Amino acid sequence: MTDTYEPRQVREEAAVNKNVCVVTESISGLPVGRMCRSWLEEGCTAKDFSPFFPDISRYTLSNLIRQDDGLLHFCFPKLSEQDNLVHAVFTREGGVSGEPFASLNVGASVHDSPALVQQNLARIQACIGAEELVQVNQVHGDDAVVFRKGSAVFAESPCSADALITNVPGRGLMVKLADCQGVILYDPEKNVVGVVHCGWRGNVQNILGKTVRRMEKEFFCRPAALRAAIGPSLGPCCGEFQGHERYFPEEFRRFQVRENFFDLWAVSCSQLMQAGVAKTHIEISGICTRCRTDLFYSYRKEGKTGRFAVAAMLRKP
Repeated sequence: MTDTYEPRQVREEAAVNKNVCVVTESISGLPVGRMCRSWLEEGCTAKDFSPFFPDISRYTLSNLIRQDDGLLHFCFPKLSEQDNLVHAVFTREGGVSGEPFASLNVGASVHDSPALVQQNLARIQACIGAEELVQVNQVHGDDAVVFRKGSAVFAESPCSADALITNVPGRGLMVKLADCQGVILYDPEKNVVGVVHCGWRGNVQNILGKTVRRMEKEFFCRPAALRAAIGPSLGPCCGEFQGHERYFPEEFRRFQVRENFFDLWAVSCSQLMQAGVAKTHIEISGICTRCRTDLFYSYRKEGKTGRFAVAAMLRKP
């Protein structure tokens, strides 16, 4: 299976209908395939693009909290209310990497200069004030690694996983992204944080539900107490999956917005809620990375490109 799909039909239809909204067939009575001029100009940022869960906060870029104190990044409004949590969605700006990785690339496996990647990582670590910045070799699986107080950090040889969980203040957790979702999970009761790399393969394996259960098992977190935030990633406007019948489970059909196009943000919300996370505790950035390559890396749009970072950390007392 390939990860590169060209949603030509959507773009062509949008190009023809620049001044009107287009609503195609409905699924379960909900309008789907909505496109309008604002979507064409700004990317997939409309709150009602695919209204499967209208009660869940779904932002536009202007709704996020913009921070530009030396390194441009965005924060989620609800997560920002948590005094013990530091989090950031970094962009591709503010780093030292050259084209085609310009400039804040954190991916060491994309053939960028390792020295430049380390400089970029150091800038992110300094920005969030972390004593150490922890990452893993992401493999599009469903495993989580837990870092407790006193546990070793794999600084020289990271382990393979797609979710990181810790109860250690000052230890920053980071995932690397270019269309996949970076999902932050935080328990304000137990003061535990998790960061998840969730692509469509992660959705198929339900990595979000499994990470919630891992937090419950390891730290006795109550799923209903968790806060969750889904970062910039492939939106329903560009989420084309040809041949999806072969690898998407039947329950994903509910979130198909038009032929071959799926709302993976809604899939993740559903999986989080099935794991016990309250819908009022979930927020979505609502930003499609393929539409906004001015701010974020997109493997589908660019092919050879970098990886941007989503990071979270428990604040030290």
